[in-house]
Formats: sequence, C-alpha cells, structure tokens
Amino acid sequence: MKEIQKNKGAVYCNLGAWERLSETIKKINPSKIFVLTDTNTKVLCLSLFMTNFDFSEQVVVLEINEGEINKNIETCLGLWNQLSEKRADRNSLLINLGGGVVTDLGGFVASTFKRGISFINIPTTLLSMVDASVGGKNGVDLGVLKNQIGIINNPEITLIDTEFLKTLPINQLNSGYAEMLKHGIIHSEEYWNEVKDFDITDIKNIEDTLWKSVLIKNVVITKDPLEKGIRKTLNFGHTLGHAIESYFIKNKGVKTLMHGEAVAIGMILASYISNKTTGLSKTTTEDITKNILKSFSKTSFSQKDIENIISLLIYDKKNNNGKILFVLLNEIGNCKLNCEVPNNLILEAFKFYKNYK
Repeated sequence: MKEIQKNKGAVYCNLGAWERLSETIKKINPSKIFVLTDTNTKVLCLSLFMTNFDFSEQVVVLEINEGEINKNIETCLGLWNQLSEKRADRNSLLINLGGGVVTDLGGFVASTFKRGISFINIPTTLLSMVDASVGGKNGVDLGVLKNQIGIINNPEITLIDTEFLKTLPINQLNSGYAEMLKHGIIHSEEYWNEVKDFDITDIKNIEDTLWKSVLIKNVVITKDPLEKGIRKTLNFGHTLGHAIESYFIKNKGVKTLMHGEAVAIGMILASYISNKTTGLSKTTTEDITKNILKSFSKTSFSQKDIENIISLLIYDKKNNNGKILFVLLNEIGNCKLNCEVPNNLILEAFKFYKNYK
C-alpha cells in the first residue's frame, strides 16, 4: 500500500487503503456517519464505496447538485440544516465522496458545523486525488470568484482508490492531468519528462505516476502548510487560470471550462510571461506549450473576454496590498514567487496562445 503517514491528514492509496478507513472509523467511534455525494458520484461511485466497507451501522447519505456552480454558501446552508435535522452532533463523522467540489465544500461544512466535526475525504476524480483532497484546503466560491471563503483543516485521512477513475470521461481525466503536469513543471525535469508523455487513459498503470504527484504536493504543503512561501508554487498557472474559469462560469453565453482546462491555459500564459521576465528559455516555453496542447484543445478569446478576465485578477488570493502577484518560472523545477506582471504582457501572452501552432 502507498501511504503518507501523519497524525492527521494521512493519505492511503489502493491496496490496504479500505482497511485503513475501517481502522480510522473505529478509532474515531463516531455517533453517526454521514456520506456526502453529488448527483454524479451518488450514481457512479456510492456502490463501490458501500461494497468496500462494511459499516456496523447505517450511514446517512447527503446529496448536492454536481458542478462548480454549486460550490457556494447556499449549498453549505442546506447541508448544515440537514445535519442539524438529522441530529448530527460534535462526534459525528462526514465522509466526502466525490471530486474537488465535494471535498472542498464538504471539508468546509464539517470544519464549521458545531465548530468542527471529523471528516474523511475519498476523492473520486483524478483532479481531487492529486490536488483538491490533499493539503487541508476547504472552502467555497463567492459568486463566480474561486475559493474566496474557506479554512485550512486536514481530514482525518484521505483514501485514494484508482478504481473510481474508471467512471470518468476523458475531459474529467484531463482536468486532473493538468495538475499533474503542473507538478512536473514546478518540481523537476525528471517528473516533467515522465508525466508529459503519460497516457492519462491508462488507468491500469496510473497508480505510480499519480502517487508521485501526491508526494510532490505533500512535500510542499508539509514545508509550508499555511501558504506563506513555497506552497504558492502550487498556484503556478492558477492566477490567470482561476480568472479564466470564473469568467466562463459567469458568462453563460460561452462554454464552461473545467478547472484543469482553465489552468492548462493559465500555465501556457504563465510560461510565456516567464520567458519574457524571469529567463525561462524559449525552448522550455515551447516544450510546456506543445505538451499541454496535446491534451487540451484551444479556447478562443475575444478582446473583450481578455479584458474582463484581467479585471478579475484583482480578486486573486495571492494578491498583496493591491498588487496582483504571479508565480513564474526560472526553469523547470525552479519557480519565482510574488511577481508583478503588467497588463500589456498578459495581452501578449494571450496573443502567443492564440497564434501558437
């Protein structure tokens, strides 16, 4: 079994992981067990969950609507009310079974209900396995603005079972793959070279590569749990990526981009900006762009789209004293934090993205 041992926030993957879940629940000895799903994971994943763990008592299943648009305080309010109505107390346990929306929102609900109840994350998407469910970030969006309300609080454990990945369409796999590519870019040439050539649809052989991403993130968050320094490297591509994602959520006349799709664009833009400001080589910029576009088709942006996206940057969580701060690259595995970028260079980056062939 692959595992990361911690007093709180341990991660277990595949063989033996379900036994660790059983041991953890026995140790917690909860008064009631609640399982949070969304409309997708209730249909596609709940049965696999139930067959892998024999609860001594009946669990209470809670359901929310799927999608980032429902990652808001109104959904939390509904869950807090349900927990209260179903007599949840401070010794209850919430198991979050789903993708990043479920684990982010579920962790926030658990961390705030009765000033905090125990929760466990069981991610069912590639994105949540390698990113969202690990690291203790919990929260919700404020309107279309990503992750503006939240708390850092680790689950009791996170359980990863790659069998869940068999339920995913290719766009969901690619959304998680973007974060794996990011880990390669910020961590090392070795992992970048491995992950950029990986066939993300090869679920049978995904475990080892996926686990390397989890280990990379764990090293970073262990050094900087509250995001005062090195943890900011995990935001590479996210400053513009989150703004792009928020803009597409806000504008119903355009297609919605998944998180990984938006971050993929953000990484290309950040790589171009890095080439112009922090010395990232043109060869590496081309390598990053080419390999990202192997998995992600281009998105068209009008001038008005770009202007509106830039206007959303003021809400980025990394900003300080009104300054919009980017994570940029010196080279693969070597990031530069807290970089100010002028708007004209952002416009150039969008032009580079548009014209790249």
